[in-house]
Amino acid sequence: MANNHYFTFTIAILALASSVAYASDPDPLQDFCVALDESKAGFVNGNFCKNPLLVTADDFFYSGLRNAGNTSNPVGSLVTPAFVAELPGLNTLGISIVRIDFAPNGLNAPHSHPRAAEVLTCLEGILYAGFISTNPQHRLFAKILHEGDVFVFPRGLIHFQLNLGKTKARAMAALSSQNPGIITIANTIFGSNPPVPTEVLTKAFQVDKWVIDQIEKQFQSENN
Repeated sequence: MANNHYFTFTIAILALASSVAYASDPDPLQDFCVALDESKAGFVNGNFCKNPLLVTADDFFYSGLRNAGNTSNPVGSLVTPAFVAELPGLNTLGISIVRIDFAPNGLNAPHSHPRAAEVLTCLEGILYAGFISTNPQHRLFAKILHEGDVFVFPRGLIHFQLNLGKTKARAMAALSSQNPGIITIANTIFGSNPPVPTEVLTKAFQVDKWVIDQIEKQFQSENN
């Protein structure tokens, strides 16, 4: 009987390890695989590799996070990414990073990353950060972050950050994918192309058509 329990436990551990391994970006099979834009050659799950003999230090360097982003927009925030498109040396490494700048009371609107978990560090200001669990509980997990505080957003869950201060705020976030993907909830639902049928949205949100029309006007003009 004890051997059966041990066997079952071993199989469970192996299954868990396998599921974790396949849940992240593919592991590199060489020292590095600097991304190469060869889109005309077809589609691959990731990027083609640059000839290692042609790789330079610049392929692993990006200065785009030095400067503050322009937060003059309706939500008062801007995310500046360093994904594989900006930093080719990230290809196959399963990591990326973003800078997030906030105006006073600025919001990084509710969104999710379908391919990555996220670790956010508050570098300046005071942020209210949180995420929401899946159906049916819809639990809100949130904390007020001060400089140096860290908060984790699990992969795929809706999350957000709000600047609680009257001055600017700044954060950096590391993500567990070279290309995490971003689904901004409001923009996706109300600014899709073509638009989601109004009867779908009125029933889903339990509101009148004029409410949907009013919201769509903002996001349709913003996305197009």
